Order: sequence, then structure tokens, then C-alpha cells
Amino acid sequence: MSPSAGGLVVFLLSVQVIQSQNGWRVNYQQTDVCTVKGSTVNIICDITYPPGIYYYDIKDRFWFTKEKDGEPVDLRTDSEYSGRVTDRCYSKTCYLIIRDVRESDSAEYKFTFMTNKPGEKYTGSPGVTLSVTGLQVQVRRSDSTWLELTCHSSCVLPDHPEYVWYKNEENIETGSSLLVSSGSTDRYSCYLIGSSGEDSPAVYGPQRPSVSVSPSAEMLEGDSVTLTCSADANPAASYTWYKEDGTSDPRLLSEEPQLVFSSIQSSDSGNYSCTAENQLGRKTSDFISIDVKYGPQRPSVSVSPSAEMLEGDSVTLTCSTDANPAANYTWYKEHEDSPRASGQIFTITDFTAEHSGNYYCEAQNEMGRSNSTLLLITESAVGRTTRIIHITRWTLVSVMLILLLVFCLWTRKKKAVSSTTEPHESREAVEMDLHPEYEDLSDMAAQREDPEEQEDQV
Repeated sequence: MSPSAGGLVVFLLSVQVIQSQNGWRVNYQQTDVCTVKGSTVNIICDITYPPGIYYYDIKDRFWFTKEKDGEPVDLRTDSEYSGRVTDRCYSKTCYLIIRDVRESDSAEYKFTFMTNKPGEKYTGSPGVTLSVTGLQVQVRRSDSTWLELTCHSSCVLPDHPEYVWYKNEENIETGSSLLVSSGSTDRYSCYLIGSSGEDSPAVYGPQRPSVSVSPSAEMLEGDSVTLTCSADANPAASYTWYKEDGTSDPRLLSEEPQLVFSSIQSSDSGNYSCTAENQLGRKTSDFISIDVKYGPQRPSVSVSPSAEMLEGDSVTLTCSTDANPAANYTWYKEHEDSPRASGQIFTITDFTAEHSGNYYCEAQNEMGRSNSTLLLITESAVGRTTRIIHITRWTLVSVMLILLLVFCLWTRKKKAVSSTTEPHESREAVEMDLHPEYEDLSDMAAQREDPEEQEDQV
């Protein structure tokens, strides 16, 4: 993206450094070199021999930054500089050319040479310090609507440097700064005119954040869980975590890239989102659902219509608990091993005294189980009184029927005995006994005859 009319851009402090010893001398033409990342840099030195030493007496010469076992390592053999370094000498002037400089190339560069005589060598020290820096776009809010972008380098640049500005990799204008609207989703970068270096990294607002969950497997109550929010943005985004709680505004939880639950609880289940924001914009992630698995809490039992029943009533017991996944329910009566019923609702359709007692329900899922407290179901005082009255009434009726039956049997037995002791009684007497109304008629007839007899006697 750099303009075709490039060149070397090397910003240096022009102070000659002359190292001399017994006639040997290295003269570095600059002490500090600062250049833009991606450009080409040229470091120069002049060497001087003592009298009696000639050019052909120089056995070897090279530039280096590192030493191995106390000996300098030729820069041309360093793999980090492979294909990027040229080392040339013309007479007594030597050049080091480094192309496509990297920030890792920042170091102190020294020149060394040795003669044909064993052990005779000389190194110019201290050397030249190279600093490689990249261009950076700095963002400053101008007002509520506009942002000011400026191109920056840590190198000491010439007065009034000129830059080319790019929007989404297209050249839009030149200048020392650029105004853009707040909230822009475009990418902006700059390039220093006259350099052979790289463009600055583009600045842009956050892309839509993504959320990752660790561990990604099923979450159990008590586990350690970490939510991580990340978004592509330059400058780097700051992050904020929210939890949806049913209101119009989600609840703010944290202002860190990670939301950490050291021991996650059932109350932490819900929908979470994060926002990523920098000076150029703000974006919010999609909601992520956190579903914490846990065993049943202690169940509660409700009874309808009340805990004291009348005989014959219909009684409904309902068991409920908080559990994830949902619990299954089983009903028990105290001191009984076999369950009375299964399901959340237990109905007794025709309540009797035998149904009275303590009941409880058991809630169970794959995470565990829990029992409710005992619930006493009894017949009410009114019910007991009514039942006693009914029992008394039926008892009296039964006793009266029994007495009547005994009396009938006794009477029948008595008649049978009388018939056996008086076999010769007249038929009329028997008939009179069997028909007492005839006896009454005879008495009346006798009463009528008595006055007549009395008159005859008179």
C-alpha cells in the first residue's frame, strides 16, 4: 500500500564516534539510528589501519550484534537476518544494509576486523544503536461527534512530516491528522511519505464480540466456570459483562474480559452478554445461556382443602421443589416401605380414618434426591363426632333388631311349650286363644242374658 516513490528513511544523530587503539580505528558515522518498521536502513563506518598494514592484510571483517563463547557472530550467518542483510566495504569504508527491518532488529551493531597475524583483531565499541518502530494511529475525541486521528512514531521525525491516510485500504487524503465520525465502523491507517516502511496498523471499532465458556461441558452446581469475551478491535477494547434479569436494562456484573464463577450456583443460571468498546465504537455480543444443573432442594407439600378432613372427602396433596433437570416425585406414608403414589399430585378420593397419618414426598433427579418434612393428615373433630354418632346410631339399631329377634324367638318357643302341656283342651278354647275377639263377644252376650234372668226370677 506504500507509495511507489519510496526511499530510505533513517533518522540519526550525526555525531562521529572514533574508536582508536595502537593505530587501529573505527569511525561510526552515527551513534543512534531510528527507522520505521519495514523500511531499509544503512549503517556506515570508516576503518583506519596502523602504519605497515595494508588492505590485503585484512583477513576478515563483518558486523555483529551477538557473541558466542566470547566470539562475535557474523550477522550474515544469523538466521534472523537471512536474506535481509548486505555487508560491503569499499576501501576503508564499510556499509551494513538491512532491508525490511523488524522491531526485533533493534540492537547495538558493531564492526570487527582481523589481520593475517594470529590473534590480531579489533572491534569498534561501543557500536551503533538501531531503534525500529512502527507507525501508530492515535485516537483523540474532538467532541461528541468527531474523533481526531494522528499518525505517531517514537522516532524523532523531521519538522512537519506528511502522511497518507487510508480508509478501508483506499487512499483518501494526505495530512498530519484526520477527522472521522464517532462510532465509525471503517478501518483507518497512515503511511509516512518518503519512507520505504510499512503502513501503520489500522484502527477500528470492535467487531461483534464472541463469548466462550470453560468448561464447555455440562455445568454442575459448585463447578468453577469462566466466561471469556473477545472482540477484534484496535485500539484494544475494554469489556463489560451483563446479566439479563427481566428488566429493560441488564444488570452490570463486571468490567473485565473474563467473568469467573469460582463455585457456580443455581441462582447464576440465566442469559449473559458482554460489550466491547474502544474510542471508535461499541458492540454487544449475543446472549449466551448458562444452565446450571443441581439436585432437588427440600420439597414443600401443600394440602387441599385442609389438613383435617371429613370422612368421605377428596384430599389432594401437591409436592413441589426447585431442581434442574425437573424432579420426579414419589409419595410415602410414614413407617411404610412401599410408595403410596408417584407424580407431583397425590389424591385420596374417599378419605377415611385409615388414611390418617404422616405423609411425605421424595423428589429425585439425576443429580440427587431430597425428602419433604412429614405432613400430618387427620380427620377433623366434626368428622369424628359425626362418625361416632353414626356408629352409635347403627349400634342401637343393631341392638334393637337383636332384641326383637330374641323376643320373637322366645315367644315362639313359649307357644310351642304351651301346646305340648295342654293337649286335651277343646278346639273352641284353642280357637278362642287363637281368636281373642270371639272371647270378647261371648262376654258381651252373657252380660245381656243376666238382666233377663233376673227379671224372670223376680
